[in-house]
Amino acid sequence: MILLSRRSLLAVAAVVDVALHARPMPVAAKALAARHDLPPRHLETLLQNLVRANVLKGVRGPRGGYELARERRRISAGEIVRAAMNEHNEDSATPTPRSRLVNEVIAPAVQRASNAFLAELDAISVDDLCRNAEQLAVFNEGVGHGDFTI
Repeated sequence: MILLSRRSLLAVAAVVDVALHARPMPVAAKALAARHDLPPRHLETLLQNLVRANVLKGVRGPRGGYELARERRRISAGEIVRAAMNEHNEDSATPTPRSRLVNEVIAPAVQRASNAFLAELDAISVDDLCRNAEQLAVFNEGVGHGDFTI
């Protein structure tokens, strides 16, 4: 069972995809969507939110798209998930139960578990995920293996 929302999972996948494909040109949302079998409009709001969170950088123009805003070793999966969660709260349509049991017992326990989960994600960098993807050759299109560490 994956505890991340689909949107958070997609956000991490999009950032790793951009990290792997943004050299020498930015990754177009259309190409990114095609690789993940999604409509491009579905990704645009998520990508823009990642730009606002300083995870991605948007490049305008006919050869524009997205690239990492920072080195991939300085971006964590936890940071990406937080950006995706802040932009789109899936639970906002469901009312939260109001009771002492929820407020004093269940919510604090779930909050501690959520913090521990996010701390684990913070320990995973985009660089870690990229290395794993390259090792497994998840994109069989000959992604460049250059080292672009600054």
